Amino acid sequence: MLVTHCPDLAVLAEQLAALVPQVGHVVLVDNASPDPRFRDLCARHPEVRLLVLPENRGLAHALNAGIERARVLAGVSCVLLMDQDSVPSTRMVQDLAAVLGKRAMHGKVAAVGPRFRDARESSDAPFVRIRFPFNRKLRCDGRCAEIRCDFLISSGSLIPLAVLDDVGAMDDALFIDNVDLDWCFRARVAGYALYGVCAAGLDHRLGDARRRLPGLPRGVVVHAPRRLFYMMRNRVLLYRRAYTPRRWIAQDVPRLIVKFLLFALLIPPRRKNVRSMLAGLRAGIAGRAAPPPDVD
Repeated sequence: MLVTHCPDLAVLAEQLAALVPQVGHVVLVDNASPDPRFRDLCARHPEVRLLVLPENRGLAHALNAGIERARVLAGVSCVLLMDQDSVPSTRMVQDLAAVLGKRAMHGKVAAVGPRFRDARESSDAPFVRIRFPFNRKLRCDGRCAEIRCDFLISSGSLIPLAVLDDVGAMDDALFIDNVDLDWCFRARVAGYALYGVCAAGLDHRLGDARRRLPGLPRGVVVHAPRRLFYMMRNRVLLYRRAYTPRRWIAQDVPRLIVKFLLFALLIPPRRKNVRSMLAGLRAGIAGRAAPPPDVD
């Protein structure tokens, strides 16, 4: 199940070419993309079931809509969540399904996900176990086929429908950022495990661009002011939730402060960034899923 909004059509074509042979059905949920070429591309894949939403109500809403559409398709017991900027390896789904089946025989498994790499990075992103004061970062090194972790990114996650019935749907109110974290936290509290699968690979792009800054060799992932609003609002909303791990909150507050200072002082458009981030913080502290200010 794939969610799009104004996708890069070349990446989408590559993604569909890699994904279609691996799954029984493809449900593509589009958040009101205006480019008519998008429809033309989808029309070249008759096996894709296209669901076009009349307005962009966010990633979480689109994921939920696609999951509900998948439920009525014959033979569907699991859903694979995919972002528009992710391209799976040739056997990704098969490798995920093998680990899910194996682990589910011995305990409750919420989801499995692939190791992923941003093309701008020199190595795969690690799987993470939340610890304090520092997370434990676990990388695939050939010693194990899968790694138990505390959260998975939504893109590439394979989730049984029965687990979604138990844990619940994605939180529409979050719109985009931390939707995956919130769901994983709920799944962990419900007694489910999450596994990263080393054999399954995913090319996945994080953020819009990179900005190099002195002392930060990897640079900073740059986001538009509107996205910064959701980043600030949603992390504070998660701080308020009883199922959110306290040690994650203790770790994340410093990250929030650093991100605020970077985008307020060093990364333009600084004034718009500050306005959006402050609006997000105010909404989060008030516990309101308020929309972002008109800054873009």
